[in-house]
Amino acid sequence: MVAFSPYEILNRKRRGEALEAGEIAGFIDRFTAGEIPDYQMSALLMAIAIQGANSEETLALTRALLASGESWQIAGLFDFIADKHSTGGVGDKVSLVLAPWVAACGVKVGMLSGRGLGHTGGTLDKLDSIPGFRARLTKAEFEQCVEDVGCVIATSTEGIAPADRRLYALRDVTGTVESIPLITASIMSKKLALGASALILDVKMGNGAFCRDLETARALTRSLIEAAAGSETRIEAMITDMSEPLGVACGNANEVSEAFEVLAGRGPADVTELTRAQAARILVLSGRFDESSALRELDEARSSGRALEQGKRWLAAQGADPESVVEGKLPVSRDTVEIRADRGGFISKIDAYGVGMLAIDLGCGRRKQDDVLDHGAGIMLDRKTGDQVRDGDVIARIQIGKRAADRDELRSRMASLIAIGSQPPPPRRLIYETFKQDE
Repeated sequence: MVAFSPYEILNRKRRGEALEAGEIAGFIDRFTAGEIPDYQMSALLMAIAIQGANSEETLALTRALLASGESWQIAGLFDFIADKHSTGGVGDKVSLVLAPWVAACGVKVGMLSGRGLGHTGGTLDKLDSIPGFRARLTKAEFEQCVEDVGCVIATSTEGIAPADRRLYALRDVTGTVESIPLITASIMSKKLALGASALILDVKMGNGAFCRDLETARALTRSLIEAAAGSETRIEAMITDMSEPLGVACGNANEVSEAFEVLAGRGPADVTELTRAQAARILVLSGRFDESSALRELDEARSSGRALEQGKRWLAAQGADPESVVEGKLPVSRDTVEIRADRGGFISKIDAYGVGMLAIDLGCGRRKQDDVLDHGAGIMLDRKTGDQVRDGDVIARIQIGKRAADRDELRSRMASLIAIGSQPPPPRRLIYETFKQDE
């Protein structure tokens, strides 16, 4: 038998050769066991990011990460339970709205979510800004939360795809976030380990997402669906817009506040529209609604106050004080820098990637694995693309947290990310395409 050689595997992948499923599984097994160091794992991640991986390699990597830990398969515990995942964007707080909104309609939701990667915000980073919120739950606590209040958003336990957790941290700081095979394996290993009845995938497209164009977004969507081959989880996907930030708030605590504004029947129209569309598909997949009745049920749950009350119950079930959110007591910085329009016209473009990178520099995201986040820092987009403005109007605010900052530099940098034109731009298209598993 030929000895296993990480060095030879790295050389072959660097040259663009396809790896065997057994080689990929062996590499992950040895990395998990501590026999392969971080620098060699980082080298393999970079080789895959540069050279790519075929569908067989991607499936093998997904299964290797899945096999590194526990498999919960929660679909067998409930009549129906849905999961949802976004590939990441700027200002994307849809999960925070969707889970309690769907639960308020009598359909259970359970999510294992992650932290931010690169310039994109992480759901768990946002939830960490809520005093007392417990994201790390045992399997029994996860199940109990679903049973008690109908929804839960938690971080993966040490037992769920532990190899992916280590890869996730390495990718965040080695420039290997933007890779279809790595994104696919990371997402689907955790989602298949959770094993919900149905999974809605939100694949972001635009300059604030990994997928900058429709062709790449389609490729990632197909890759994610193919990686679920042989599973019992029913999958649907949407390709959605990330050419500008979603909503008004970009950060952590400020995004939580905005999410609960949406549950209360207020909040930005784009967040409401996108969440409503994805929530409706979950209700339809449950078998209890058709598209029309699903939308009516969602609207009634929000207008009646049931969605907001559901959100409060969910926070309390995971250890937080709901009033700290709904009464504006989250640690959102009050120290702001205003950005004003330098002429009249229409907001024609907001650079989502630039806003995301500025948010990282404010402390909302990480540049290194051990960076401590500033949950109170953030950005507020007081005007969105298409809005008419006058000279001198406030179009954005930067919430300065604990980091020292040059206010003039921040003002100039933020102003450069917002374009003002003389004519209104075309209406924003939030959802480009939808995919189903059998299509």
